[in-house]
Amino acid sequence: MNHIVLFEPQIPANTGNIARTCAATNTPLHLIEPLGFSTDDKQLKRAGLDYWHDVNIKYYPNLEAFLTSIEGENLHLVSKFARQTYSEVNYDDGLDHYFIFGKETTGLPEDFMREYEKNCIRIPMNDEHVRSLNLSNTAALVIYEALKQQDFPNLERTHIYDNDKLS
Repeated sequence: MNHIVLFEPQIPANTGNIARTCAATNTPLHLIEPLGFSTDDKQLKRAGLDYWHDVNIKYYPNLEAFLTSIEGENLHLVSKFARQTYSEVNYDDGLDHYFIFGKETTGLPEDFMREYEKNCIRIPMNDEHVRSLNLSNTAALVIYEALKQQDFPNLERTHIYDNDKLS
């Protein structure tokens, strides 16, 4: 199973959008505190729309508590400071994969990234002109790459409206 992990997220709309992606993909969402907003925030709820009840959300008081809870599972640190791209990793191995994203302003702690350097993945981009991609867009790209490699388990691949006729 795939998991999205947000380290100290600060922008409620990003977390709401990511929660919607989690609902659409059956992906648990892990939130590492402190959060930069209340989970009752109107922007957060609006971005996640009516999907909050469909998301398996777990909260952790800090990074250490989260790491202890996963006990060495496949951890992927998503960062622009990585030697391999997100699409170079094999996610179709039957194991749990945890994709951890840093806070919008400062990313993941540098010492943590250095400790898990082999686990760092990045999305190719033009670093000369753009500092970073939007967090919710990045989470969607990465989770859908993992799902693509896994042949989209338990997801509806085709949708036909009742009034459509197939030839």
